[in-house]
Amino acid sequence: MNTGYPTVTIDVILDRHTAKEVLGAVLHSILFHRLFGTVKPQTFEVLDVTMPGVADPEMEQLVNDKVDVFWRGIESGANKRGQITVTFSEKRPKKAWFQVYMGEEEVTWEQWVVNAELRQPKSEQDRTPTVPNPTSTALTSALRTMLTYTSSERGRNAVPLITNASGISPFPIRIAVRIGGVEIG
Repeated sequence: MNTGYPTVTIDVILDRHTAKEVLGAVLHSILFHRLFGTVKPQTFEVLDVTMPGVADPEMEQLVNDKVDVFWRGIESGANKRGQITVTFSEKRPKKAWFQVYMGEEEVTWEQWVVNAELRQPKSEQDRTPTVPNPTSTALTSALRTMLTYTSSERGRNAVPLITNASGISPFPIRIAVRIGGVEIG
């Protein structure tokens, strides 16, 4: 599927006790790397992994709401897998025939897909700290993916010109939650 814009995929494995915390940290980290206004940073310590975040009440509420929607969707159904998609767009003039200005349209310039799966430990050995935690490993990998992509030439070139410097983000942000292929919340 060629969308014409970069799509970054992050896979995380969740356990029941830290699922909300992990998802919140991943979403905050994505926003931290893609908000271009004045961002007040914060950090999240999740399973011995330090993740960057954004200390903004509006963004914190958005993240919390979407994590709660995801959790309710996972808890209420048989499907223990889902997706949270973060889409960044820009507003462009919408034109019709003969180049007549017809308002604005949102055009996606980048999308982040967080594939999350809820797993229960199979045995007591899976819970012991001597065994590397798969969620911690997935978090470290997710953070590495974010840093590698956003600092790469491809990641920098994906960002359109910033023409509006007001607010925390000059671009519209949409976060969607899908469980079993159906968008919820």
